[in-house]
Amino acid sequence: MKFTEMKLSRQVLQALTEMGFETATPIQESVVSLLMQGEDIIGQARTGTGKTAAFGIPIIERLIATPPAQKPFALVLAPTRELALQVCDQLRQIGAHAKIHAVPIYGGASIEPQITHLSRGADIVVGTPGRILDHIDRGTLKLSSVHMVVLDEADRMLDMGFIDDVNSILAECPKERQTMLFSATMPEEIKRICSHYMVTPQHVKVSEDEFDASKIEQFYVEVSKQTRLPALIGLLQKEKPTLALIFTRTKMGADRLNEILNDRGFKSMCLHGDMSQGKRDRTMEAFRSGQLNVLVATDLAARGIDVMDISHVFNYDIGDDPLTYVHRVGRTGRMQKTGRAISLIFSDQYNLISMCEKAAQHKIAKMEFEIPPLPPRPHGAGAFREGGSSRFGGGRFGSRGGSSYGRREGGSYSGSREGGHSAGYQGSRPREGGYQGSRPREGGAPHSGSREGGSGYQGSHPREGGSSHSGSREGGHSSYGRREGGYGGSRGGSSYGRREGGHGGSREGGRFGGDRDRRSRERSTRGGSSYFGRRG
Repeated sequence: MKFTEMKLSRQVLQALTEMGFETATPIQESVVSLLMQGEDIIGQARTGTGKTAAFGIPIIERLIATPPAQKPFALVLAPTRELALQVCDQLRQIGAHAKIHAVPIYGGASIEPQITHLSRGADIVVGTPGRILDHIDRGTLKLSSVHMVVLDEADRMLDMGFIDDVNSILAECPKERQTMLFSATMPEEIKRICSHYMVTPQHVKVSEDEFDASKIEQFYVEVSKQTRLPALIGLLQKEKPTLALIFTRTKMGADRLNEILNDRGFKSMCLHGDMSQGKRDRTMEAFRSGQLNVLVATDLAARGIDVMDISHVFNYDIGDDPLTYVHRVGRTGRMQKTGRAISLIFSDQYNLISMCEKAAQHKIAKMEFEIPPLPPRPHGAGAFREGGSSRFGGGRFGSRGGSSYGRREGGSYSGSREGGHSAGYQGSRPREGGYQGSRPREGGAPHSGSREGGSGYQGSHPREGGSSHSGSREGGHSSYGRREGGYGGSRGGSSYGRREGGHGGSREGGRFGGDRDRRSRERSTRGGSSYFGRRG
């Protein structure tokens, strides 16, 4: 059914045309007319089927037909900040020609601007349960005027532990209201909410949270720890995705991979829970608008991503849960569009492929792909960062094209330019890409090893883009022990212990960590003192 056949207002039809919406999706066709008749609705449909417009169009139509004397008129509850922002943005677009004022309310951002927006009067409030309750407790949001309530992705709010907050919020709303609940699945707790807060609801079941495998081509590529990064870069160059979503297992892994992709000339940003809300918002806006075409994300951060035009999903870390695979891959192939999903696996992960095939009910074919060597860093690459630097600001840990620790080719003690990036050592907490005993890690400088021009501490495993850890190196240093001249990042020598020639960080009498041309201010010079221990 076309929207022009739905007896919608001129303002809404004009907005839908500008948004590129011509034909209603099944959930929209089934729900819009019922909601416009004032029915309570239980809509069972998965993410990406057009739910926002399904409840948004009736809300806007009601506001146009009967402008409210008091505000807010409608309340939409969403499980995540990203989803709240996406819903609010789409409601603003649908109501663009009706001068509808929609306000997003969510945690992780300053509450003062939200209070200001609410004080000016909001037709629609879209928010996460925790922050909505906060405003209710402060008295900055009153729900006595609410006529329409939407619970979007109710099952996810249940999974995230918000169900008590939802009950508290619904108790603040008038009993005479219209309630809409949308959920991919219907667990018992959700059914109890429906029976307690809804009046003879109409149950519209368009689709369960099933995986539409027919729209998505699925492949895997076998890699090793040394070839995984070149494989990903080669696939991005070969596939030329319109929008690519790359999944990593950890936040540190997302950061590090994003840094590497930037250095190789890709317009990439990352999304994870350690980022400020402001930066997450700017990242998602850049991804939706096409300012960047690669987004590196963790599973938890990506739960709120609802972008229709993702052409490719890459599993850089495939993960151990087949259902996670289904949710990841389901980010592409939406709204009747096709997509491609490519997983990078190690030789001991073939059992995961069969498990994922069973969960997705679709064959995951082996992609015959000749992995190219890691390409050199393009001149001028790495500039696509917010503020022109890494997330820590001002260049990358003080270096160009390096990362946190390890000697850089042709530079200071600040990361490897060739062969990846290390996320560095940070206390004793294990992290991907950081120092953790003798475990292998990917990207960056190894920690005690045999590498020409490299650096390190200890360990014995090779890693992606790097080299092994044990033994000495040509023109390099080991972490401990005796050396001749130089300190840390200088040619030849260790960080600590007795050495021949110079104090601390000098080379042949240079000053510790400083100017080559000046003699040491303390125990200087060739044949001077060691940093720890007696003078040589």
